[in-house]
Amino acid sequence: MTMSTTRRTRAGAGLSLALALGVGLVGLAASPVAAAPSDNSEFVKYYTVTSSYNGAPENLTEIATRFLEDGRRSAEVFNLNSGRQQPDGGALTDGNKLHAGWELVLPWDAIGAGVQYGLLPTTVPKPAATPPSPGKPGGGATGSAAPTKTAAPSISPSRAPGAGGSCTVASSSSSSQSDWATLRLAPEQALTHTSGKGELIAIVDSGADGSLPQLTGHVTIGADVVASSGRGDIDCIGSGTAMAGLIVGQPTQSSNLRGIAPDAVVMPIRMVTNSPKAQPADGATAIEVATSAGATVIALGSYVDCGDPEVAAAIAEAATHDVVVVCGAPVSSTPVDPSAGSPSEATIRVGGVSVDGQHAASYRLGAIDVVAPGVNITSLGTTGTGAINGTGTQYAVAYVAGEAALIRALYPDLTAAQVVHRIEVTADKMSDAVPDGRYGYGLINPGQSVTKSLPEEARSAQPAARPTYSAPSNGGRGTLLVFVALIGLGAGVLLVLRIRRLMRAGREDQDGDDPGPDPGPEPPDPADDYWSARLGHPLTRAGAGGAPRGDARPDETSDESFRD
Repeated sequence: MTMSTTRRTRAGAGLSLALALGVGLVGLAASPVAAAPSDNSEFVKYYTVTSSYNGAPENLTEIATRFLEDGRRSAEVFNLNSGRQQPDGGALTDGNKLHAGWELVLPWDAIGAGVQYGLLPTTVPKPAATPPSPGKPGGGATGSAAPTKTAAPSISPSRAPGAGGSCTVASSSSSSQSDWATLRLAPEQALTHTSGKGELIAIVDSGADGSLPQLTGHVTIGADVVASSGRGDIDCIGSGTAMAGLIVGQPTQSSNLRGIAPDAVVMPIRMVTNSPKAQPADGATAIEVATSAGATVIALGSYVDCGDPEVAAAIAEAATHDVVVVCGAPVSSTPVDPSAGSPSEATIRVGGVSVDGQHAASYRLGAIDVVAPGVNITSLGTTGTGAINGTGTQYAVAYVAGEAALIRALYPDLTAAQVVHRIEVTADKMSDAVPDGRYGYGLINPGQSVTKSLPEEARSAQPAARPTYSAPSNGGRGTLLVFVALIGLGAGVLLVLRIRRLMRAGREDQDGDDPGPDPGPEPPDPADDYWSARLGHPLTRAGAGGAPRGDARPDETSDESFRD
């Protein structure tokens, strides 16, 4: 079976599972992008006004046209900067009167030469009500200790209708929000090419709150490998919901959060329930379920020990099914188990970092492939909690998993190992030596990962390109004739093979040989019945025989339905 066929089969199984598990496909199209708040965050996008541009004084309409592709958005720029004191003591009162050296805060989706991100040079830090936690930007941390979490407020254990269960513990939240990760990664540069449509991302963590409007239509009911409910769209701890928000979150009236792969679908696999205590065997089981369900990317949260031999074996098996596995980099306090072996080329180890490059945890030196934002990250909380702000490697894992989905959607013929390679070599270097022990290949760059041309991919064997048709140009007649000749040659070869097959069949009949009855379709894998019984609902296994389940149409297993 070719790799492209394997991808089609796996993709079809994932879509069949999504339909069978009740995924609402309404609203899968990308929602309109709302501008994220800038002044509520320490880190912003901004532009330093110059004395002139193209020989004329700068003004807000020209700046909005240049960086936002719409001069009418000058009103947004005006509102972000009106009344704010500038370095020379002045303030913006007229969009046509700008002074050289002024720092203009820009909307989050501004792109172009001259756009910067970070702390405004004129920003005066606001006095904190309490001392900054160690490890937060501005907290004076020099090591890699994670900041102390904000005290968790109590929430009602009741759930929205259809959420599928109840929680008995509180979730953590924070009123302090930061948008530095979105500003730094600039996912909008990738979203003009791909949005992850057609990719099934399994999140192995605490589940995901499927009742949230920001996740509607992008989260399946999933699976629970430890409780009897069989559902994964319940989350009592909140970390899995936060990961899902970073990957497929949709902007709403109450939230500007937008996931890095907003048109993908998340399958939450719950391996912890009301307590953050996890068993390695449950992590291995969750990976097996994700692989069986046809996930194209698996994101392993902080409860999974990727160095455990049983988990490592499940990851290796997932790699044989061409699945990209994203796991958190091991911490230095975790002992190395030689029996776990080395990670496969389809696995990528991720470390979390802050805006100034500090680690989210004490990672083992040399065990990081890439890094992604993992400190002071704002995402979705569970129902009744609101937005959360936290630190952890799982956030970095979510960003990398979303980037992998973007690549897989745009380049469906790349293998999982090639996807990992593309993530690595397009990352922004953070040191002279690449890869190095602290940051691996560097900080991920979603825009580069989907646009950069890699010569090594062109040299590798690729399936034949799909034919494209266009109006013939002057001098295109020769190409057309060659194309017609190739079609004729192919038809002739097929005719010869058909005649030879008929002649061989005739000789076998004369010799009295009976080829026997048609063996029929390959019998289903016994594991299907096991997982169906274990989870309490049907599970479509990649490669299993039989017709598609539920409402899946025969053409939904083709590559075309999974292209962005």
